[in-house]
Amino acid sequence: MKSTSSAADWRESYTDLLHLGGTRRLPLILQNEVAECGLACLAMVASYHGHRTDLAALRGRFSLSLNGANFTTLMEFAARLKLSSQPVHIDDLDNLTELQMPCILHWGMHHFVVLYKADDKGAVIHDPALGVRHLTRDEISREFTGNVLELEPMPEFQSVDERRHVSLGALIGKVTGWRKNLAIIFGIAAALEALALAMPIVNQHMFDEVIVSGDRAMLNALVFGLLLLIGVQTLLSQARGWIITRLSAHLSLHWVGNVLNHMLHLPMSWFEKRQLGDVLSRFGSVGQIQNMLTTSAISGVLDGIMALATCAMMMTYNVVLGTIVIATVALYGLVRAVSYRPLREASQEALVLDAREQSCFLETIRAIGPIKLFGCELDRRARWMSMRTDSINRGMRTQLMGLWFGNINQLIGAVSGALVLWLGIGMVLDGAFTVGMLLAFTAYSGQFGARASSLIGLWIEYRMLSLHTERLADIVLAPAEPEAAAVRDIGALEARIELVDVGFRYSDAEPFVLRHVNLTIEPGESVAVTGPSGCGKTTLVKLILGTLIPTEGRIFYGGVPLDQLGLRTYRTMLAAVMQDDVLLSGSMAENITFFQHQPDPQWRDRCARLAMVHDAITAMPMGYETLVGDMGNSLSGGQKQRVLLARALYKRPKVLVMDEATSALDVALEQAVNANVAALGTTRIIVAHRPETIASAARVVTLRSGQLVSDAAPLTAPKHL
Repeated sequence: MKSTSSAADWRESYTDLLHLGGTRRLPLILQNEVAECGLACLAMVASYHGHRTDLAALRGRFSLSLNGANFTTLMEFAARLKLSSQPVHIDDLDNLTELQMPCILHWGMHHFVVLYKADDKGAVIHDPALGVRHLTRDEISREFTGNVLELEPMPEFQSVDERRHVSLGALIGKVTGWRKNLAIIFGIAAALEALALAMPIVNQHMFDEVIVSGDRAMLNALVFGLLLLIGVQTLLSQARGWIITRLSAHLSLHWVGNVLNHMLHLPMSWFEKRQLGDVLSRFGSVGQIQNMLTTSAISGVLDGIMALATCAMMMTYNVVLGTIVIATVALYGLVRAVSYRPLREASQEALVLDAREQSCFLETIRAIGPIKLFGCELDRRARWMSMRTDSINRGMRTQLMGLWFGNINQLIGAVSGALVLWLGIGMVLDGAFTVGMLLAFTAYSGQFGARASSLIGLWIEYRMLSLHTERLADIVLAPAEPEAAAVRDIGALEARIELVDVGFRYSDAEPFVLRHVNLTIEPGESVAVTGPSGCGKTTLVKLILGTLIPTEGRIFYGGVPLDQLGLRTYRTMLAAVMQDDVLLSGSMAENITFFQHQPDPQWRDRCARLAMVHDAITAMPMGYETLVGDMGNSLSGGQKQRVLLARALYKRPKVLVMDEATSALDVALEQAVNANVAALGTTRIIVAHRPETIASAARVVTLRSGQLVSDAAPLTAPKHL
């Protein structure tokens, strides 16, 4: 869709900004997960009415799956927020103005947006995927389905603020050595500022004393002193820059490490609900925050001190001229303050669109094989170009705003300078000022204007920092997988897995995928899980692996509940080969040993033999040092599965989970692999459809419609000639 001109966006934003206090404003809340547009719309409407919330808070109260939500789900969630809801259907766009706004519109058959304002020409919507959009009637008619959800507060509705914020202290953690470096930086900076204040005084003496007296010896002394000041200033600037660069690098490494560590401990469901480009964009916000809190913050403090010092110097020369300079800088600050809201919204939209475009690009590269097979190169290029165009357009808005601010600052500075010269030269002609004093005042006013403008820009940048902290909050505030302290030696526990009345569903608005599952798997036992597609087999093994948490019921290992063992501790006893498993870029040896620092070559080779892949690897030109392409693309499907199985066996697990792990092998090879694995005596849980695979197990558990319907010995597998 096309949006109206940026001038219209500015008019709308300025109108909102200039509303008097007490007028409610609809915030823009952008979705973090691919299917939570409805939740984002609900957060916007609730915030408009006074229940200030965000997605992190709502996500803790309401669970959604990748299937998203419908109007019924949103009505249930709204009722829990004490908002009454009324579904409405309109056939004529003329009726848009009669709706109770803000309201939620069903958009494009698969999306929700919030209608903020509407008139005879068009409407303003808050799109949780793209941002604020100003649309014409024709643009609305192409996407709007006619279904509307009107919302208004119930009598028991309360105005609260439950927004969650990132604690920068928790993000930074404990960093050593920064206080000493900061002390050195500010010491050097103080010397630099003193030199900067001294130079105009030297110039004043040159004009007022040397030229009048014609004293060349004094001229030479002053020029030598000026050159000495410049040399010292250069050396001190270099030292300050080196220390700041070193400190920034140290803090950046520490902070990025903290965020990455937390992100790696998030549950699998967090990653499944987000696009890769968006995750990368949010992770990149750490760099923006780090730069602001180190380099920019230090510069801001120094600019503030220097602005005060130069302001004091100006006032000692002349109060009237100093007041004029201060007034012009204040005018520039007012312009930046008034324009903050449109700049913030444009920057927020640009971040989201950049992330969408990056996700599309990465997805295209990863899926280049299917794209070529289906001949969709041009279609994919057009899709990416459309997203890239939207991203560039939003980026141009922020660039044009920056250009506008720069020109405004330059214009205000030029007018201020001309006014100061006009009045100052008049004072010189009247004998109230000397030429040297005027030049010194002009130098101080220039320094004050530059430092004050920089300080105003830093203030805007600091306020814009909330954009990055809000995006980073999606990572930092997401709860990590629960981890309990080890209460006993888990290696001494029997590898018995028990599921007691286990049920699971992906969200509160969806039916149970599994319900009332009771299952016990004894140590060393081999159990095949079978059933029709979609009956919950993979969900069951994910629950056993701890990558999903049961909605109801409990899972025990060795008689101890998993929540007491801790998931990381529990997983040390398990290994798995899943349908979507991947290999990493590196050698065959590194992938089988999972990049251990001190691998065991003999056990590695034995695991490869058990997986029937040793001969294939040694036949390669570089043997175990053969490099694996990204995602294992240099291997056949069967080779990849066997390397993944060797990797799982290398862990020496007590429990081995195999989800269609041998589906790419021929029957004879599969039987040989199963026999080798069975000889280890490891507890095996096998998800399979092939009769030969099922027959290799001692028990067969059959699922149907999320229920365990059979638990018996397998039938004899048919013979293959």
